[in-house]
Amino acid sequence: MRSSLFAAIAAVLSLSSPAMSEPSSAIPNARPWDQPFLPPAPAWDGASKALLRPATDPWASAFEQDPAHDFSPDYADTRAWFDRLDKASKLIRLEQFGVSPEGRPIYAVIASKDGKAFDPDKPVLMVQAGIHPGEIDGKDAGMMLLRDIAFYGKDDLLDRVNLILIPILSVDGHERASPYSRPNQRGPRIQGWRNTGTNQNLNRDYMKLDQPEMRAVRSLIVKYRPDLYVDVHVTDGIDYQYDVTWGYNGEDDAWSRSPAIAGWLDRAFKPTVNAALEAQGHIPGELVFAIDDRDPKKGLSDGGLGERFSNGWGSAAHVPTILIENHSLKPHEQRVLGTYVFLEAALRLLAARGGDLRAAIGADSALRPAEIPANFVSTDQPVATRAFKGILFERYDSAASGGPEIRWLGKPDPQPWMMPFYGSRPTLTLNRPTAYWIPAYRTDLIERLRIHGVVMETLTAPRTVQVEMLRLHDPKIAPRTNEGHVQITVDTVTPEPRDWTYAPGSARVSTDQPLGDVVVLLLEPQSSESFFAWGMVPEVLNRVEYIEGYAIAPLADRMLAADPALKVAFEAKLAADPAFAADPDARLGWFYERTPYFDDHYLLYPVGREAGR
Repeated sequence: MRSSLFAAIAAVLSLSSPAMSEPSSAIPNARPWDQPFLPPAPAWDGASKALLRPATDPWASAFEQDPAHDFSPDYADTRAWFDRLDKASKLIRLEQFGVSPEGRPIYAVIASKDGKAFDPDKPVLMVQAGIHPGEIDGKDAGMMLLRDIAFYGKDDLLDRVNLILIPILSVDGHERASPYSRPNQRGPRIQGWRNTGTNQNLNRDYMKLDQPEMRAVRSLIVKYRPDLYVDVHVTDGIDYQYDVTWGYNGEDDAWSRSPAIAGWLDRAFKPTVNAALEAQGHIPGELVFAIDDRDPKKGLSDGGLGERFSNGWGSAAHVPTILIENHSLKPHEQRVLGTYVFLEAALRLLAARGGDLRAAIGADSALRPAEIPANFVSTDQPVATRAFKGILFERYDSAASGGPEIRWLGKPDPQPWMMPFYGSRPTLTLNRPTAYWIPAYRTDLIERLRIHGVVMETLTAPRTVQVEMLRLHDPKIAPRTNEGHVQITVDTVTPEPRDWTYAPGSARVSTDQPLGDVVVLLLEPQSSESFFAWGMVPEVLNRVEYIEGYAIAPLADRMLAADPALKVAFEAKLAADPAFAADPDARLGWFYERTPYFDDHYLLYPVGREAGR
C-alpha cells in the first residue's frame, strides 16, 4: 500500500525515482525537482546576479556550477571545497569546534588578516548557517563571499572586521538529505532534514544547551565574543513579495532586554542593510509571521520573544543577534544572493560603526534590572498597523480538506495590505535575587551554566548559608514530550527561609554579571525557559514515606480537637471542595501534610535564592 501510494505521488509530481543524495559530479546534467503544487514565483532578475561566478571558474561553488543555481553540496564536498580554500589563501583557516552525535566534525571557517590572533580592536561578525539544514542559504552565500574575499578583490572587507562562518551547524541533519525534506520550500532540490541525528531542533536549545552542537557553538561564541551574530534560516507560512525578511528582539522600539543594542540596530543597521539589498534588486522586510495562514489579511505577529530561539537568547545575553528568514517560496538563487548582499553590507557597516555597537553592548551588559519580565505571549489586541507587500490570492474549495483553502497567484498585489500587528507581552515578572545556590550533586546544571559563560564560585568546603527555598504548588506535567523532555509548569511558589548547608562542589551564582538575566531565566522554576520547566528537576515531584490510615486517623482527630484554627481551615476545605470531602484518603492526606512526619523536601526546589542585603 505504501509503495503504491509513493508511486502515485511520484506520478503526480512527474518525478523519476531520485537518489536520496546527489554527488557534485552529477551537477552538469542536473535539473530542478519540480514541485507543481507550489505557487508560482514572481519573475526576478536582480542586480545581485552579477555576483555569480561562471561555472568554468575554478573557484565556482557547487551552487554556481549548477545551471539552475538550485543545488547545495553535501557535507563532504563542502568541507573539501573549504579545505582547498584554506590551502590557497592565507586569509582563510578552518577550526573544528565540536563533534556531532553521529561523529562528524563541526567546523567554522575564519577569515581574518590577523591569523590566529584576532586584533581585539576589530569587530567580529559570526554567521551561522544550517542550524536547520534544509534552510541552507547561508552556507552557499558564505562560500561565495569567502571566495571573493580570498581571490576577487574583496579582501578589504577584512581590514577592520573579522568574519567567522559556520557553514553547517547541524551536520547530521544536513546529511539526512532528500528532495522531500521541505515541501513548502522552493529549492535547493536536495535538502537536509530540519532536526539533528538525535531528532532535536537546535533552534530550541539556546538556553537549556542539551545538544552537543549547541554546547559547541556556545563555547565558540564565548571564545570569540562576536559583536554581531547572524543566524540564517528560510521561513514557512504565507506568500508575500519580500525575499529577505529579518529581525531582532526590540525592533522598532519594542521592549528588549538589550535596549541599546536594539536601538543601534534600528537606527544604524537596518536602514543601511535594507538600502544595500534594495540596490541589488531585493525586497527586504521585517521578520513577521501570519496570525492565520488561511486568512492572510487577518494580521501579523512578531513570532514571540522566547529565549530558546537565537534572537531571544541574544537579547538576554546582550549579544546582538539577527535572525534572517529568507522567504521559502522564492528561488534558492534569489535567496542565496540576498544573503550574500546582507552579509557584505553587515561587514562594511561593522567596519565603519563597530565602535558604536560595542558601546551599546557595554551599556546593555551593565544593566541589572530588579524585575525581569518573562513568559511572553502574543498581545490580545494589535499594537500597530503595518503596510505589507502581499501577493494576490484566491480562495477555492478543496475536496481534500473539505473546506476553503488559499491559492497564491504569484503576482504582487499593487496595493499594500494594511495589516494589524500583534506584539508580545510578559505574563510573569521575576525578582532578581543577589545569587543562586546550586547543590553539588546537580553537576549537569552547573556545567550548562559554565558553557553559557556564566561566572560562579565553586565551594571547596561545606558552607551553611541563609537562603530562600521555593515550595512548588500544584506543578503540572505536560501530556506529551517536547524536544526530548517532558515539560513541567508551576504557577505558584512560596519562599521558605532556611539555613542550608552546601557541600563542596556546590556553586554560588551571582546575578551581578552580564549574563545575570540568563541566570534568572534558567534557575527560576516559573520561567518557561528554566531547567525546571524543561523537566530537568523531576526529583522534587517524588514524595518519600507515607503513613497508614490506622496511624493518621487517630492523630488527625487529636489535631482537630487541639487546634481550633486547624479545625476552621479543615471545615472550609470540606465546604469548598465536595470531591475532597468525599475522599477519605484525601482528607487524611490533608492532615498528614501538616505533621512533622511529612516529607519536607517534597516539592521543595533544590536551588536556593540568596536575597539582597
